Amino acid sequence: MQESTEIAYNSRVESDVVATRLDAALSWFRKNSLWPMPMGLACCAIELMATGASRFDIARFGAEVMRFSPRQCDVMIVSGTVTYKMATAVRRIYDQMCEPKWVIAMGACASTGGMYRSYSVLQGVDRVIPVDVYVAGCPTRPEALLDALIKLQSKIQKDAVLAKLKKAG
Repeated sequence: MQESTEIAYNSRVESDVVATRLDAALSWFRKNSLWPMPMGLACCAIELMATGASRFDIARFGAEVMRFSPRQCDVMIVSGTVTYKMATAVRRIYDQMCEPKWVIAMGACASTGGMYRSYSVLQGVDRVIPVDVYVAGCPTRPEALLDALIKLQSKIQKDAVLAKLKKAG
């Protein structure tokens, strides 16, 4: 029986070391730790809730921590019909979110006002806050929201974090 002892060099440590750019690492951290702010305003909010359930499992994408405090979130998911009365509250909550922040407009109503052409419905949430990813459909399926989350993650991955910090500072 042969026993091996480690003297000074452990080759396993070398295989666990990853060499990358700091910018790429920061983008990877951001992309895989999104904390959504669920802004459920109408029927699409049911599909948003289903996305967090075990059948669809948004946790696979690093976005399972849904917080209801805007100061703890970085992704707002606006799902449902946005009325003019609610638009000011949506804007206020968006302004309270920390930078960097992103927005997903979920469903036809949040994206374009949907089938409602009335005096009280805002024709797209992008009139009050900037939207990064639009999700089509009425009602929107949870798979479509997961696809939008993947698109947002790829957008975040391409974002140059350090270049923005140098520009701001």
